[in-house]
Amino acid sequence: MLLLKINVMNPLSALVTLLQTLSTGRCSDGRLIIDFLAEGLGLPLVPPFVREKEIASDFVEFRQGVNYAVAGATALNSSVLEARGIVTHVTNSSLGVQLNWFKKSLPYICGNISECRKFIGRSLILMGEIGGNDYNIPILAGSPMDEIKPLVPLVIDRIISAVNELIEIGAQTLVVPGNFPVGCLPSYLEIYGSEKEEYDPTTRCLIRFNEFAEYHNELMQMKLNQIRDVHPNVNIIYADYYNAAMQIYRFPDKYGFTNGVLKACCGDSSTACGLASTSVCEQPDTYVSWDGIHFTEAAYRVIYNNLFQGPFTNPQFNSLCPTSTTQLGVGLSSSM
Repeated sequence: MLLLKINVMNPLSALVTLLQTLSTGRCSDGRLIIDFLAEGLGLPLVPPFVREKEIASDFVEFRQGVNYAVAGATALNSSVLEARGIVTHVTNSSLGVQLNWFKKSLPYICGNISECRKFIGRSLILMGEIGGNDYNIPILAGSPMDEIKPLVPLVIDRIISAVNELIEIGAQTLVVPGNFPVGCLPSYLEIYGSEKEEYDPTTRCLIRFNEFAEYHNELMQMKLNQIRDVHPNVNIIYADYYNAAMQIYRFPDKYGFTNGVLKACCGDSSTACGLASTSVCEQPDTYVSWDGIHFTEAAYRVIYNNLFQGPFTNPQFNSLCPTSTTQLGVGLSSSM
């Protein structure tokens, strides 16, 4: 999860993002969407809250932003997943844990309850992308889709609950992303690619997994509309990560991805990226996928542009948050 403080415009003053990354680096060869967003708003890159398995204690710098993300984090708590036979060996720093870290940090960042409510009310909250790992773990372990699909309402409800918690403590403007087109991920293609599978004729992505991601996104948008009905004065921005990324798979040459659209730059299903024995491609900026799950910096840059400088947010991000008036910010985040 990530907290990034950003004064976007009056009355916006902060960006709160739920986005997962490594505490001392990135699950990529460089910058992520949140990094490009910070740069686009004229802000410094966001420092991590968890540093080498320790919790940061210097809250002064957090007024310039703080990242609560933990690699491998899920939306659902591990106990909920384990009850369904899904075991995550990476971390139990789920969305709820990260949200608690954020709440406990607030007195050090913005003072008393009244001041923090004003502070959060002037903030832009980016919730995600979160929930991908709840699906990746069982899917990549070979679980059947009829066991995984019932997770979707649970994951959506947990994200929506977090959105409502933030609204209750004063949030007025939130960006909530959908899921990526996971049927295009090399890890999925390597495990499930076969003559029995149905492929998109244009992208060669796995249709049933992309339809699964679209199901998640449709349910998310329905739930967000319900929040809009209850809180008409709160700005809820849906970030269409699916179609922002699909532009790359449909038109790879347009964006310079000439070496690898459906294959990873680093590692494979049997050799994890980062090990000494793992090979790495020579030109990662010509690949879409870094490690089979996460994107390269070059792909994240395109996705960021399509989202926050382009048409794939609803309402359009630039109409609410012009970068020319950005001064400072705060954020909270988790993702794939």
